[in-house]
Amino acid sequence: MLCKKYQEQLRWVIYQIYPRSFMDSNGDGIGDLQGIIQKLDYLKDLGVNAVWICPCYKSPNDDNGYDISDYRDIMDEFGTMEDMDALITALHARGMKLIMDLVPNHTSTSHRWFQESRKGKDNPYSDFYYWFDEIPNDWESEFRGSAWEYDSVRGQYYLHSFAVSQADLNWNNPAVVKAMQDTVDFWIEKGVDGFRIDVIDMISKDFSKEYNGFGPRLHEFIHDLFGREKAAHLFTVGESDVHDINEMIRHCAADRGELSTLFLFDHMECGRIDKFTPKQDSLKTLRNHLIHWQQETEKYDLLHSLFTDNHDQPPMISRIGNDREKRYEAATVMAAMLYLLKGVPFIYQGQEIGMPAANYDRIDCFDDIESVNTYKEFCKTMTPEEALRKINFGSRDNARHPMAWSNGANGGFSTGKPWIALHSRYQEINVEGDLAADRSVYRFYQALLALRRSNDAFLNGDLEVISSADDPYFIFARKLGNERWVVVCNFESEQQIKLPFQCEKPSLANLNREAIDGKYASYECAVAKCILRSPAATVAVCERPVCGINGRIFIRKFSSGG
Repeated sequence: MLCKKYQEQLRWVIYQIYPRSFMDSNGDGIGDLQGIIQKLDYLKDLGVNAVWICPCYKSPNDDNGYDISDYRDIMDEFGTMEDMDALITALHARGMKLIMDLVPNHTSTSHRWFQESRKGKDNPYSDFYYWFDEIPNDWESEFRGSAWEYDSVRGQYYLHSFAVSQADLNWNNPAVVKAMQDTVDFWIEKGVDGFRIDVIDMISKDFSKEYNGFGPRLHEFIHDLFGREKAAHLFTVGESDVHDINEMIRHCAADRGELSTLFLFDHMECGRIDKFTPKQDSLKTLRNHLIHWQQETEKYDLLHSLFTDNHDQPPMISRIGNDREKRYEAATVMAAMLYLLKGVPFIYQGQEIGMPAANYDRIDCFDDIESVNTYKEFCKTMTPEEALRKINFGSRDNARHPMAWSNGANGGFSTGKPWIALHSRYQEINVEGDLAADRSVYRFYQALLALRRSNDAFLNGDLEVISSADDPYFIFARKLGNERWVVVCNFESEQQIKLPFQCEKPSLANLNREAIDGKYASYECAVAKCILRSPAATVAVCERPVCGINGRIFIRKFSSGG
C-alpha cells in the first residue's frame, strides 16, 4: 500500500507550462507569469490542481532558461518576483499547487558562482565547478561536441554536460550542497509545493566511467536536498535515465527520504528509431510499456508518473497515433489508456486540445540550440531537405511553439510578434476552436479527470489487465473493494469486443457509445462501471497471459464475478 503522502499526491493532476510559450500579457511576444495568472481558471475548469512551470529564473537564455544565472530571481522577460508571489497566491486561492523546475546539475557561466570560480584557486567559489588542467575523459555534451571547455581566465578546463555556457556544479563540495539546500528552502518559504528536478542522475560523477551520471554519491546528495524535515512534505519528481525497478526503488521508496517519483522514459522511444528518425509503430507498444511499469511500481508501493508529452519531446500523437483525420479519436483514446491507470497525471500544454507536431520548410523557424546544432551536423552527410525533415520530426521546438488560444492574430498568444514561429496548424487547432467543436478533446479531458477525481477506484484501485498480449486493443479494470471500472481502448483498426461480464452504460466515451460491448471504430474508447453480482454468485477466476515487454509475459488473475 502506498504511504499516506503518496496517496495524497495521487490526487494531484499536474499541468506543465513552458512559460515562454503559454500566454503573453504585455505584448512583447514572450509568455510571462501574468499571462499564466490570466489562464488559471481555464486550467482549473479542465480539472488541473497543480501547475509545473519550466525554469523562470534569471537566465541569459542560451538553453531556454535551463542556464540559470540566479536561482532567487525571475527572468526579466517573465516578470518580477512580485509577479511570482502573485502567481503563488492566485494558485493557492484556487486550491492549486505550484511545482518549480529545479536545475541542480549546472548553472549558467554568467552565474556569480562561476564568475568567481574562474578567477582562480584561492577564492570561496573555486571548487563550485569541476576544473582540470588536462581533459580527463572523452565525455561528450548532450548538445554535441566535447563536454570540456578551456577557460582562458582560469587556465583550466571545465565540464559542461550541455551547452558551453552551462557549467556543471561540483556536488562533492559541501558548499555546493548547502547552496542548493538554501535554494530549495528559499522557494519553500515562498510557498512552492514541489519541484521537478532536471537531470537529477547527473549531480554525482565518476570520471572513470563512460557515462556521465549515477555517480557513487548520487543518493546521498538527493537525500541531502529532500530528506530534510523542512522539505519532507514536497512533491518531487526527478528526470533520470532509470530503466530498472531496483534503481527506481532507490530513488523513490517511501523510507528512502529522496524523491516522490521519477519520469521513466522507456515508452518515449515509441514511434522512433532515435530522436530524429521515425519508425512505424502502434499504440500496442505504448500499452506494453505502460503495463510493465504499472505492475512494477504497484508491486513495490511506488508512486508512478503518467505522461507522454513534455517540453523536450514532440507530441506522442504524431509518433504513434493519427494526427490528421483521426486526431480527436487518437488524442482521447491515448488520454484514457494513460490517465485512468494508477499514478500522477502530467498534462503538457496543448495536449488537452490534441495539439500535434508542427512542420516547417525553413531552419530559421527553429530556436532550440540542440536542433540548430544537429541540423548543421546532418547537413554534412545529407541534403538540407532531408536534414530538415529529421529536425521537424524530433526537435524540442515541437513542444515550444506558442500556445494556440484562437485562430486569430498570433494565435491569441500575444498582441506582439511571438518569439518563435507560431504552430504551423494553429488556425486549424486551437483552444477556442476545440471548445466550440462537437468533438472536443478539452471536454473529453475534463470529463475524464472528473471521473477519476470522483471515483477512488481510479486513484487507489488495483490494476487488472484483461486484454491479452496479442489483442489489438487495451482493456483493463481498476478495482477497489467491491467497485470495478473497466476501460476499453481500441487501437488502429475496427474490432468487435465483448467483455465476459456485464457493465452499466458507459460513463465516458469518445464516440458516444451506448454499450460497452460491440464494434469499436479505430481509436475508440469507453469507460463503464461493472455490474456486481450477488455475493453468493459463483466467481470464475482464470489465468491468462497479458501484455509484456522485452519478451516478458505477465500473468494476471481475472475474476468474471464482479
